[in-house]
Amino acid sequence: MTTLIINIKELLQVRDAAILKVSGAEMAVLPTINNAYLVIQNELISDFGSMEDLPNINPEKCIDADGKIVLPAWCDSHTHIVYAGNREQEFVDRINGLTYEEIASLGGGILNSAKKLNETSEKELYDQSKIRLEEVMRLGTGAVEIKSGYGLTVEGELKMLRVIHRLAQNYPITIKATFLGAHAFPSEFKENHQGYIDLIINEMLPAIAKEKLAEFIDVFCEIGYFTVAETQQILKAGIAFGLKPKIHVNQFNSIGGIQVGVQQEALSVDHLEVMTTNDIESLKNTATMPVALPSCSYFLSIPYAPAREMIEAGLPIAIATDYNPGSTPSGNMNFVVATACIKMKMTPEEAINAATINGAYAMGISDTHGSITIGKKANLILTQPIPSYYQLPYAFGSNLIDTVFIEGEIVA
Repeated sequence: MTTLIINIKELLQVRDAAILKVSGAEMAVLPTINNAYLVIQNELISDFGSMEDLPNINPEKCIDADGKIVLPAWCDSHTHIVYAGNREQEFVDRINGLTYEEIASLGGGILNSAKKLNETSEKELYDQSKIRLEEVMRLGTGAVEIKSGYGLTVEGELKMLRVIHRLAQNYPITIKATFLGAHAFPSEFKENHQGYIDLIINEMLPAIAKEKLAEFIDVFCEIGYFTVAETQQILKAGIAFGLKPKIHVNQFNSIGGIQVGVQQEALSVDHLEVMTTNDIESLKNTATMPVALPSCSYFLSIPYAPAREMIEAGLPIAIATDYNPGSTPSGNMNFVVATACIKMKMTPEEAINAATINGAYAMGISDTHGSITIGKKANLILTQPIPSYYQLPYAFGSNLIDTVFIEGEIVA
């Protein structure tokens, strides 16, 4: 099937296939074509250019995008959208003065979600999670990474990863699965950290590898969670089972996790609300993508990742939602882009780059997603008529999306 989109006011993020990510000053550059056309052949972008160069073709479907902008669908590289129930009460507890750490110490937080998940059937978990996935697709997300980490038992973690696998089979959106068994220590292992780490390494990882349920391994490296040494031990074990490392790091404290991530060639280091000069220096000239989660900072009222300092140091940066029940119960990448501009002082060009091409890199899918490139997936956002793409972060409370395409098909 051939679909032709004509009279596009502005076609954003037009890239050569060799561009996998952008860093430093390059993040301020967003290549565009005014008054453009784009051709979708089945699920791929097959052609694009200026309307004055429009070839003579006979598409099955033609869409007039007069006054509208087309850009790649968002690539959300950090989510936890497979979870059970909610943590609304903790939201109220924070309003009443408790911190995220205090709630966790009282048995809330990740352990609360783990309890609910282990009480929920796999079918019910799937049914709850698919609603969230369908919502983010309608909001313009065309690729998403989903982490486990609310099981904290062999059975619970496998249940989560099987649900993620089933979602990937049943929906056209590209889904990457991450094993995050090292999200927190279960209560029964509170005084026996190595016992739980042994469970991860000796039972969870072999079972996950046998069923091929994950591509990445992640660890929450933070005071009160997993130490730097524990993080390194778990990442090395994951690598031995063929999993690529990622790390939750520097959310509340800088304790050396970034350095371990770089040492273990992590694809990304995520959160980064607290960054030292040494942390920034450690990321220079590496293949590791820094990932900021601005809506998490918004929801928890904690500092935002210092995007300006990182960009000015020549680093790349990606942004993602962190969609989860405790610290970011939203998968709206449009709000993430706006918040990156409003609170992190990223320009619209930088934020869009961070949410598309760099987000794709942080998921290992740069060759198929994240830019308008011939041969890449036709994952696209067609906006409503708007004055310019600045309107996307500027009108942060409005839904400016007209149509979403995933693999060349319109999302209902």
